[in-house]
Amino acid sequence: MAKRETLTPRERVLKALNHEIPDRVPIDLGGNQSGIHRNAYRKLIAYLGIPDEITIMDPVQQLAAPCESVLERLRVDTRYVRAGAASSWRGAIVKTERNGRVWHDLVDEFGVRWSMPDDSPNYMDITLHPLANASLSDLRNYPWPKGDDPTRFKGLRERALQLKQNTPYAVVSGISGVVYETCWYLRGLEQWFCDLMTQPQFCEAMLDQTLKFWLDWFRLFLDEVGDVVDVIMIGDDIAGQNGPLFRPELYQRLVKPRHMRLVQYIRSRTPARIWYHTCGSCRDFIPDLIDNGIHILNPVQISARNMDPSDLKRAYGRELSFWGGGCDAQHVLPCGTPDEVAANVRHNVRALMPGGGYVFNNVHNIQGEVPPENIIALFDTAWDCGFYSATE
Repeated sequence: MAKRETLTPRERVLKALNHEIPDRVPIDLGGNQSGIHRNAYRKLIAYLGIPDEITIMDPVQQLAAPCESVLERLRVDTRYVRAGAASSWRGAIVKTERNGRVWHDLVDEFGVRWSMPDDSPNYMDITLHPLANASLSDLRNYPWPKGDDPTRFKGLRERALQLKQNTPYAVVSGISGVVYETCWYLRGLEQWFCDLMTQPQFCEAMLDQTLKFWLDWFRLFLDEVGDVVDVIMIGDDIAGQNGPLFRPELYQRLVKPRHMRLVQYIRSRTPARIWYHTCGSCRDFIPDLIDNGIHILNPVQISARNMDPSDLKRAYGRELSFWGGGCDAQHVLPCGTPDEVAANVRHNVRALMPGGGYVFNNVHNIQGEVPPENIIALFDTAWDCGFYSATE
């Protein structure tokens, strides 16, 4: 029997996130953690014969903004709307020379410098942690950016309403609420881990500053579009390939109260579903994330330890929706054949789709080396095997 869609994309996404059975599994592409690297995108549009002038929507990860023709070809059910930076921020990428190499430098609003080498222009990494040597008193005097600068949100409501009123797609925010990771961006990862063990008061002071930024940010964001967006994306990486990046009890004592405060504030202001991103083997944290009040877990890194999709669905599928987990992005998607990609997608979709509560995407962004044939296999297979039977 021919496969037939009976819902609009927005209806499909909302039904799935409500743990009801949609006509098929919703499909996502285009977010900061569910996007596509510009190199992979360039090859994809050439393969599809779709003309597009590539726009970089995330310079750090070098993600392209997919054009409407690509999103339609891949049957994507989501569209993204993002706030901007404060008008006072001068965020131009500047070419500089250091140690005999040319670098593309970007200093973000917090003063963190991100750099990409000109001879290997794939991603930006941090090359300056402005609070690496800071004391507790230095934190009080640091020029923290204002989350509630109204210039960030200029035109946001109009853009969101255009999607809501004039398109059938689910309206999804860009990434926000980065309370924990911003601290180590400022401090340096190794020093931050030392601080967690030796200077918890310092860590709490930094976390309070980043939490304040995001609470102020969300106050204005939700004033503008809390009644429009369907999904709000927040996140902090708190796990690695083999397990938590730091002891769960440290999370519960230092980070969780701030995460919970942010999530509960968002929930008090909007009916939108809250999507939380953490890479890695995050299973030890899932009960805490549910307790914080999140609705959705991303990216579901199925190749990490203890992250089997069937086990996750059995254990947490009634309380959480899963967004991602579509294909082994470390091994199969970049290195496999299209048939191997398709087989991996079918396995994962069938594990995560029962009962609703699943939105399809790759595990995190599609990296630059992924062949276009594999990208087509990824999305076409998700559509083909994602239909629910009439009796389910």
